[in-house]
Amino acid sequence: MSAFLLSVHVLAAILTIGPVAIAASMFPRFARLAPAAPDEPGRVAAVRILHRITRVYAVIGVLVPVFGLATAASLGVLGDRWLIVSMILTVAAAAMLIALILPGQKRVVGALDTGESVPDGAAHRLGMLTGVFNLLWAIVVVLMIYRPGSTTGVGR
Repeated sequence: MSAFLLSVHVLAAILTIGPVAIAASMFPRFARLAPAAPDEPGRVAAVRILHRITRVYAVIGVLVPVFGLATAASLGVLGDRWLIVSMILTVAAAAMLIALILPGQKRVVGALDTGESVPDGAAHRLGMLTGVFNLLWAIVVVLMIYRPGSTTGVGR
């Protein structure tokens, strides 16, 4: 059962967190380009699509910690430090996404939809936040592979 849970956890991470990381990373660039060429509706459409991908895959991404916790419970590692740190970083990344990145993207999309100017520095701020978000996930991935005290021999 542990192998099944781990497989679903890893697949969920790849198929949900990956698209969020990529779409959120691409968003600031297109948010800067869209107002520069208002006669090109494809740029505004790209911003909308990137926001939708980020939002939808973020909701589906809840599967990652759910199956991660189930996997950890089945392996008996819920109290291990590397897992606790991973969970804290996951919560921090999720909080950034929910509280800062998605609302920031929504404000930019709203401004573009109403023809208003995109708030100064909004794209730059989103780029910075997304970079931190991606860094948190990269650390989590390293911790998941390295797993101090692992019986696989990795990290020894």
